[in-house]
Amino acid sequence: MLDNPRTLAVLAAGGSLALLLAAWGFQYLGGLAPCAMCVWQRWPHALAVAAGGLALVTPLAAWLGLGGALATAGIGGYHTGVERGWWEGPSTCSSGEIGGLSPDELLAQIMEAPLVRCDEVAWQMLGLSMASWNVVLSLGLAGLWALALLRARRA
Repeated sequence: MLDNPRTLAVLAAGGSLALLLAAWGFQYLGGLAPCAMCVWQRWPHALAVAAGGLALVTPLAAWLGLGGALATAGIGGYHTGVERGWWEGPSTCSSGEIGGLSPDELLAQIMEAPLVRCDEVAWQMLGLSMASWNVVLSLGLAGLWALALLRARRA
């Protein structure tokens, strides 16, 4: 079963689909609105799902899936760093620095701030946020995509 590159591609694409469904479940059923960076992490998963369908036609589509899995893991890693305060996130979705702002500038920043900030953890399990879990799981999916490419090369 795991010798077939198409099977591996479908499994990897199914993993991305499961992560997308989980994200939408947290959003629409659990009431946890996503921040901007959470939404950014969804797009590469959508690419990986599409790559899974294309991989049924050509094994080269696994490159798209691998790229999508690695891209979402990278965005998730960046997001994790923002959540943990390792580095500053985009000013459009983080608290940012307010020192030196005039009252008018501060009010403008408050009024333009998104409802959901990227530097706050909305949910976590076993000490990992959703962004961190996305990194871990997406790297596993990237491994499946890489294995699909190796199996396709040997076939």
